[in-house]
Amino acid sequence: MNTNYSGPTIQVHGLRKSYGRQVVLDGIDFEIAQGTVFSMLGPNGAGKTTTVQIISTLISADGGSVRVAGHDLSREPDAVRAAIGVTGQFSAVDKFLTGEENLVLMADLRHMGKHEGRQRAAELLDRFDLAESAGKPVSTYSGGMLRRLDLAMTLVGDPRIIFLDEPTAGLDPRSRRTMWQIVRGLVASGVTIFLTTQYLEEADQLADRIAVLDHGKLVAQGTPAELKRLVPGGHISLQFADATVLESAALVLAPSSRDDEALTLQVPGGGDVRSLKAMLDHLHEAGVEVEGLTVHTPDLDDVFLALTGHPDSTVPREAVAR
Repeated sequence: MNTNYSGPTIQVHGLRKSYGRQVVLDGIDFEIAQGTVFSMLGPNGAGKTTTVQIISTLISADGGSVRVAGHDLSREPDAVRAAIGVTGQFSAVDKFLTGEENLVLMADLRHMGKHEGRQRAAELLDRFDLAESAGKPVSTYSGGMLRRLDLAMTLVGDPRIIFLDEPTAGLDPRSRRTMWQIVRGLVASGVTIFLTTQYLEEADQLADRIAVLDHGKLVAQGTPAELKRLVPGGHISLQFADATVLESAALVLAPSSRDDEALTLQVPGGGDVRSLKAMLDHLHEAGVEVEGLTVHTPDLDDVFLALTGHPDSTVPREAVAR
């Protein structure tokens, strides 16, 4: 990677790809800052895998431009390959070898010296908590261990940009959180992560920015918080002591939705501090006491369902976070 380069790690402008009459990518644009996690979400067939394959030099685009670590993809593919690492959804390790042998083999493929390769393997085994199992056949590893070894193999060449495709697919919750910690550690060290995942909670936990791809178009992009604000449905739920107080609150905060059995009132709103304070002050001035309060905001599942799967609809340009 060009260590003197200080611009966006990845710059994509007008990227297009078709297979026959089927348009897979219809002129998409996005940038990824260095040392961040960028996640691309979308339904199956939206074009996520095609995007990753183009940027990682596996297939060519029909149009548009891509720069990776300051290198032009079409003119400097070897320089791009030297800057990136790719960890696919399915493990690429050799299960007949030990963990250490897999890493040493990867070091050999990268033309490292024998001593340097073994030293790098030992460092990665220790970093990914695999040292105790280094001499065991990979066929005996758990799913979480396999994913950690797979990522360790990607890091043998010390790439500063890593494409992670479904990194926690099939893992139990504990192993998934371990992988999240590893990803956060990589980003803290300056590595840029391009993440594709079907777990929306994962994108919410890890991504600095998210792009939503649908039918070959980017329908929205921004931080997780910005995307959630695109979707209506946020509300504040207020709990009251009895039906009389609930009735009074409903008159003060109309329009709202009430549940007489639960003694709660739902007030539309995003729940920001300023609006919450104003609402509570309004109730206090009216002599209405609130027993409890919870804020409900749309999550990425709501964003995904609202923005994808509607080929005939578009998100208003002014609503798209940039």
